[in-house]
Amino acid sequence: MSVAANAADMPMRPPPPLVPLAFNWTGFYVGGHLGGAWAQRNMTDSLNGLNFNTGSSAAFIGGGQFGGNVQIGSFVIGIEWDFDWAGSSNNPTGNGVVVPALGGNIVQVAANDQWMTTLAARFGYTIDRGLFYAKAGGSWVGNNTFTVTNVTAGASVTGTTNTVASGWLVGAGVEWALADGWTVKFEYDYLGLGNWSFTVPASSPFLAGDVFTNSNRNIQMLKVGFNYLFNGPAGRY
Repeated sequence: MSVAANAADMPMRPPPPLVPLAFNWTGFYVGGHLGGAWAQRNMTDSLNGLNFNTGSSAAFIGGGQFGGNVQIGSFVIGIEWDFDWAGSSNNPTGNGVVVPALGGNIVQVAANDQWMTTLAARFGYTIDRGLFYAKAGGSWVGNNTFTVTNVTAGASVTGTTNTVASGWLVGAGVEWALADGWTVKFEYDYLGLGNWSFTVPASSPFLAGDVFTNSNRNIQMLKVGFNYLFNGPAGRY
């Protein structure tokens, strides 16, 4: 009886604190993003051997992405496809180039990259709810128009290209898990692209038949986006 009474008088031990489980990145996800892109072009022509280097041009971009992750310990591997529309306006950059064959007239060129898409592998390391990742894969950029303008004469010719340039992609980013499977991310991508050419139509009043080649191209992109991870409440924690 005395032992039982002493046990009843002992204070109750508080339950151990609950430790939240780490977020689990395994599963498929879909999301969207906004950002900006900067394209670097190097344009040369075949008739005059001139360099119409248009420098860099900037554009607003927006699109979406779809992918999947597998988490193994603190490491996350996956694959991601994304697509962007570019708000470029086909405006020429720079002051143009003097063409001696045209009596010293100044000529400008402009290309319009309309969309960009990439397919890449992602490799990441997670700390708490944060995911730090790198990505590498392939890239494709669609161009729909090309314009050559004789600034001195006030004449221009625009042709439809409908070309798709392929290349490679490297990038890096950070993603943070919110509640209920939502995540936000910030990402930088660099696209190295192949060459493509445009031939001035024979009906053009100047430089008819001239072939402009766009080489050593690259596009840099900064994106802010979100994802929704489809792995169920039990899989997230």
